[in-house]
Amino acid sequence: MKPHSSRHILACTALLCILSVGFAFGASNDKKVKVSGLIVGRDGESVTLRATKGAAPIVVVLTDETKVQQPKGLLKIRHSEQSMTALIPGLRITAEGTGTETRVVAKSITFNKDDLRLAETIQAGLTPTQQQQATNTANIAANKEGIEANKAGVAANQQQGAANAAGIAANQAQISANQQEIQEANKRFDDLSEYDTKANATVYFASGSAKISASDQAALTSLAQGASSLTGYIIEVKGYADSSGNAAMNQQLSMDRSQAVVAYLLQDCHIPIRHIVAPGAMGETNPAAPNETAQGRAENRRVDVKVIVNRGIAGGM
Repeated sequence: MKPHSSRHILACTALLCILSVGFAFGASNDKKVKVSGLIVGRDGESVTLRATKGAAPIVVVLTDETKVQQPKGLLKIRHSEQSMTALIPGLRITAEGTGTETRVVAKSITFNKDDLRLAETIQAGLTPTQQQQATNTANIAANKEGIEANKAGVAANQQQGAANAAGIAANQAQISANQQEIQEANKRFDDLSEYDTKANATVYFASGSAKISASDQAALTSLAQGASSLTGYIIEVKGYADSSGNAAMNQQLSMDRSQAVVAYLLQDCHIPIRHIVAPGAMGETNPAAPNETAQGRAENRRVDVKVIVNRGIAGGM
């Protein structure tokens, strides 16, 4: 055999070995993964999940090919396509794709309607947990009054002292339990609001309209251009209405306004959809000014737009 032929064979053999190792390595890193958890962070390229308390965070990477779906029908076999704007903090999702148990490049993401409604409620500041906090606070006040009453009873009637003391202890235990619930609820909201605002704009609308004016289009364009230079940014969009008309109509009108702004950012400013999170219709809630005057109502017919960056995700980059 000629020397150059031997060298050629050895070279080919070495190349095949390298390719085999490469394919094996690629296959090991292309593992199919399915993870579930609560969204506790979001940026323009990924969402961060927490599966259980104390568990390591899971980073779910979003791409232009990622499908966001919602099961429908009794058997939950069919799915309706959803926008990435629905992936808001507080939403419980299931992601399927490739990667590891702590980092998944998502091929599909699914969530159910009830979980989305709860997450939107959390974002709107109307969460049942907050309502429970108010109830707990009222209970604390009532328990304190009960303690004082029990103390007075002890002073007035020594025979009831033992029973009153037991009641005081029970009330104090309930106060401690209520305070613990409040602290845990507050921590949950703190976890969902760790964002730095980098820029903001307010878009105003005529009564009953969802049309964006030329001046507000310019403001949105400027905001989008500034956002594009940031790493991991997301744009939050919240639509509002004044108190004119009925609540259902205003809820829909605030949604129309929010969607009009999102459409402008997508179509005219060329912001990728994975960089937009829209809680949607806020209706008449959180008025910027009193609705009793024409000027106040004009200020309430608005969409608030913020460019935000998640501190936790940005800090881990």
